[in-house]
Amino acid sequence: MTTPHAHLVDDDEAIRDALSWLLQSRQIPCRSYASAEDFLAADPERMSGCVVLDIRMTGTSGLELFDILLARGIRLPVIFLTGHGDVPMAVAALKKGAYDFFEKPFNDNELVSRVMEALAHDERQRNARASAQTITSRLETLSGRERQIMERILAGKLNKIIANELHISMRTVEVHRARLLEKMGVKTAVELAQLLKGLD
Repeated sequence: MTTPHAHLVDDDEAIRDALSWLLQSRQIPCRSYASAEDFLAADPERMSGCVVLDIRMTGTSGLELFDILLARGIRLPVIFLTGHGDVPMAVAALKKGAYDFFEKPFNDNELVSRVMEALAHDERQRNARASAQTITSRLETLSGRERQIMERILAGKLNKIIANELHISMRTVEVHRARLLEKMGVKTAVELAQLLKGLD
């Protein structure tokens, strides 16, 4: 995965330079883009980190870029930079899932703190998605019989009851139970339930 960066998208060169200097002075890696088109050309699907995005730009606006990212399923946290008249638009963007917005002129320390929180948020989200994919991959390795037994284990049923319901011996239930726990990477039914909660 790529190194997390703050991706600055603003058509005002002076603001891009000032923000780049500010973030780099706080050891936050950043890249800057002069337009939404430049940012999209840089393949945001492969990026990690967050986006600091000007709401009004020539060409594709910040709001239009945000809609494009949402449509593509790109979940980078987006912090909007707004002019005074753009606050209602920024609030609407928050309702769509934007991370935050700052009205110009903004407080440098507050913006840096929020960027750092957005970077941490993105990392947590990526870790959670990676964990969910791992669990899903493990579930796909289970046989049909192991799935039947797992469902009954999660319902709190004893081996004896499971054996009766599936018309198999208790020994067979024990073997399948041990195998499915091993495949799922857990030792107990409680751990299994906790693991699968991560998919909710």
